[in-house]
Amino acid sequence: MRGDRNGSEDDERTPEGWPVELRGVTESVVTTLGPNDLWNAAALGLHAPDGGENDGDAEDAVTATTWGNTRTRRNFHRRGGGVVQFVSDPRTFVDAAMTITEAESPVVDGAHAWVEVETERIDEGESGGTRWEEWELRPVESEIRSETVPTINRGFAAVVEATVAASRLDVPAYDTEELLSRLRYLAEVVETCGGAPEREAFATVDEVSGWRGRLDGVGDGDPCDENP
Repeated sequence: MRGDRNGSEDDERTPEGWPVELRGVTESVVTTLGPNDLWNAAALGLHAPDGGENDGDAEDAVTATTWGNTRTRRNFHRRGGGVVQFVSDPRTFVDAAMTITEAESPVVDGAHAWVEVETERIDEGESGGTRWEEWELRPVESEIRSETVPTINRGFAAVVEATVAASRLDVPAYDTEELLSRLRYLAEVVETCGGAPEREAFATVDEVSGWRGRLDGVGDGDPCDENP
């Protein structure tokens, strides 16, 4: 579950050994080595530390949660780690989040920075009929490959949210009609506010999830003029 936090100067900082600042839940792509000796790419939300500045503080660790019996979960158990990387191309993110993407190299094309991590399971449980496991990620080695001037694109944010909504379709704990309505809205955001990369990425969401074929019709509007 995601909770609200009061803003402070500690809300955004660079944890020791990590190449970038983290705040709240930062979306990343993680590659893990499978039994076929290929690196499997998947989306992974990084939970920023909530603790203080003391080294070794358990609350100062970066954590992530795997849901279900995914390749990432199995490879974390099998290999004890992976390579977390930060990308800005929505097509790379969607391919990792919604398709089986494997490569001989652990670092995906276009990664701005990466960090090799060791993983240790620190908690587990069940929510809505789905097993989850929480992992502590300990950095081993990292590299910043490029530096960019950040820009804000609502289409990219909508693509990320769409992968979450699509992954929850037909999960008993979530209302399917609400998810389909959300996906329709996000599709409009991408079409109106995104660029070619965002539209290509969303086309993959369409193809993999097949959500459009299940629509029963929702209201229209200009999402760029809204503040939902």
